[in-house]
Amino acid sequence: MAYDEIKIEYKKIESELNSPDNFSDSKKMTELNKKFSELKHAFNLIVKLEAAEKSISDLKDIIKNESDKELKKMAEEELEKLNEDRQETKERLAEELSPKNPLDKKSAIIEIRAGTGGDESALFAAKLYGMYAKYAESRKWKINILNSSRIGIGGFKEIIFEAIGAGAYGDFKLESGTHRVQRVPETEKAGRIHTSAATVAVFPEAEEVDVNINPADLRIDTFCSSGPGGQSVNTTYSAVRILHIPTGTIVSCQDQKSQQQNKIKAMQVMRSRILAHMEDERHRKEAAERKQQIGTGDRSEKIRTYNFPQDRITDHRIKKSWHNIGTIMNGGLDAVIEELKKSYKK
Repeated sequence: MAYDEIKIEYKKIESELNSPDNFSDSKKMTELNKKFSELKHAFNLIVKLEAAEKSISDLKDIIKNESDKELKKMAEEELEKLNEDRQETKERLAEELSPKNPLDKKSAIIEIRAGTGGDESALFAAKLYGMYAKYAESRKWKINILNSSRIGIGGFKEIIFEAIGAGAYGDFKLESGTHRVQRVPETEKAGRIHTSAATVAVFPEAEEVDVNINPADLRIDTFCSSGPGGQSVNTTYSAVRILHIPTGTIVSCQDQKSQQQNKIKAMQVMRSRILAHMEDERHRKEAAERKQQIGTGDRSEKIRTYNFPQDRITDHRIKKSWHNIGTIMNGGLDAVIEELKKSYKK
């Protein structure tokens, strides 16, 4: 699709979304929102590219006609920077319109689990969830918690959630792995620095058309949902646990209000895990052929360290560090994600 066609289609969908005639049709609004989300990032990149090209044209005119040497030099320096920005935007736009992996355009399901470190690990898992949720918010993606297991002081033993929006999986997929934190825990009064960890797994959100699961291959159990400390939240068997017998994949869901809702969400996670398993098999075959990887993305691999005393985050796969840890933990992941994407393209 040409740039002008994308802009026209984007404006058309935007107009339909704002039309009162469509507000009562939930199915149509869902479809429109999905299309709008798919086009929005490309539209913004096109606008950025066109603005850069206009500025480049203006600067070329200044350089051609300016007699003041100092102003001319400043314009030439600005032109060099704009040319670099334009090239980067063109590359990002090309990737957006023709991704190497079609799954990158999908929404994402993210699972965070506390690892070594006891309560401090569970608190760190909650911090990671907050970081991803705020980053998703900055991208105008919706966050929906599918399942969680909380501890009394505010952390998570486990949290599974979906980031709903075009391109969420493409941004989050390189977050899979073990995340290590070094800091003085909230639970530590002596001021000693502790090291703990949490694991992150990211899957493309799969629809029924992506993965065909035979109902005969499933074993579904129900149980009472529970909260911190194991107290019974309700006396009905609303929580659901599903086993996919051929792969041994197990999914539990208890955060929804009814057994049927929990079953729907559990199947959503199950499809995504199985699709990810199929993708892993494909990647293993490709890796064996080209043998060019900077990290496996395996959940057992330590991919990143968050060092709070030194205000530093280090990604071990690309051997790069960033400071301003508070900004990053508050959702400012853009620079980290973009650097990882560039490294994986090399």
